[in-house]
Amino acid sequence: MIRSRTGGTMKDTQIPESEQSKELFAYFGLAVYYCQALEQQLTNLLLLTKLSQGKTPTDAEIAELYQRKLSNSLGQLIKEIQHHFPFSEEETSQLQAVWKERNHIVHDYFKERIQETFTPAGRAHMIRELKRFKNKASRLEIKLQGYCTEMYSKLGLEEEHIQ
Repeated sequence: MIRSRTGGTMKDTQIPESEQSKELFAYFGLAVYYCQALEQQLTNLLLLTKLSQGKTPTDAEIAELYQRKLSNSLGQLIKEIQHHFPFSEEETSQLQAVWKERNHIVHDYFKERIQETFTPAGRAHMIRELKRFKNKASRLEIKLQGYCTEMYSKLGLEEEHIQ
């Protein structure tokens, strides 16, 4: 039998199927979703920045670049976009913070917090943390979406042309 961190068996420490547990996992999912939406906006912004440099790539070149950028990690996209787009210091700081927190949530959050998932107070605390992160990532994604919309207009493109 597999042992948990507390020494009990995995069967002894199953997460309860409460509504609060479902809400916790829903907010975890939303946190990850908004990170992916942020990655999408960074990809769009990178592509539009490249188009604004006066080069006229073919549709095939655009599609290939777009697919290549979509496979980049959030960290790779943030590092690259900083060379091409004039973010304020605050925006750069926000991007870095979301990236760092995203990595923690995706890779370590439940490993470090597993005991909290077994109590209503622990789950409530985790839900508040995930809500705050989701809101932070969402606000940043909306800001980037605004920058993309401005660039679409400046370039005289329809948003559907790129997507």
